[in-house]
Amino acid sequence: MSLSNLAINPVYLFYGLAAVAAMLLFEAVYVLCFSGASYRKNINRRLNLLKKEGNREGILLQLRRERGLTGAGAYRLPAIAFNTLILQSGLTIGITRLAVFVVCGACGGFVITLIERQSFTEALAAFFFCLLVAPYFTLRIMRSRRQKKFGAQFPDALDIIVRSLRAGHPVPIAINMVAREMADPVGTEFGIVADEITYGADLETAMRNLSCRIGQEDLPLFVTAVAIQASTGGNLGEILSNLSSVIRQRFKMRRKVRALAAEGRASALILSSLPIGMFFVVQMASPDFYASVWKYDLTKIGLGLAGGWMAIGNLVMYRLVNFRI
Repeated sequence: MSLSNLAINPVYLFYGLAAVAAMLLFEAVYVLCFSGASYRKNINRRLNLLKKEGNREGILLQLRRERGLTGAGAYRLPAIAFNTLILQSGLTIGITRLAVFVVCGACGGFVITLIERQSFTEALAAFFFCLLVAPYFTLRIMRSRRQKKFGAQFPDALDIIVRSLRAGHPVPIAINMVAREMADPVGTEFGIVADEITYGADLETAMRNLSCRIGQEDLPLFVTAVAIQASTGGNLGEILSNLSSVIRQRFKMRRKVRALAAEGRASALILSSLPIGMFFVVQMASPDFYASVWKYDLTKIGLGLAGGWMAIGNLVMYRLVNFRI
């Protein structure tokens, strides 16, 4: 191919560069005019609600009820452990909607299983699985992710509090600065603390409520430091600065351990997925390969034992590569 065939038409080049310049101009205008306002509006859920309504007390009551609490901040369900799980998962749909969704999902699972399997026993098992087991583990996964996200943001929140204290602000003002500057979940949670202090709660009670709503392992140290400083005095800024440094060092150590344990996690994933993958490969290549043994109860028992043994192996490998620091 000659070089003349590779020549670019100057007209098309001009149109292309003009389009790129128009996109860059649009991006520059957006960044200058709209990005800051959008950031302030959507930085966290509490600020977004305040932007729409402006009633801090009403927003506080709404945030409490969304999380499974009463307007006064008490648990709504008699099952405290399950209510705490809902609270710490960060759900914002409320207990009533959650119950409706779970019941509808369980009924759907019952109907689908009954139609597909033509077995009332299996359909009933699917109903109770969707009603009890699936929501519980889903909430646990949501809580774990939220606590990890909170833990990653927490040192930055402590740094904001430390800088505010060194500037001469009291602790409630420093907490309010975190609520204005940080994204969720830290921003909304510290905003709830600021609102509770504003509407009559003492600092220690508001902090302990924060610890109950999150359940993150670093929070008790922060709550204890603030409570001791409020009762006996002391240099809270220096204490929180040291706490922030310790939390960051722990995160660094966890990431280092995670990197060193990557081989173990990859081995666990490969060893766990290989039998299942080979089963589907054989099933696709030769659909009649397992057809003659599905009708025997011994096949189901063997598959159940194999699945249980695989689960035990996965648990052992998980404990080998995951431990607390």
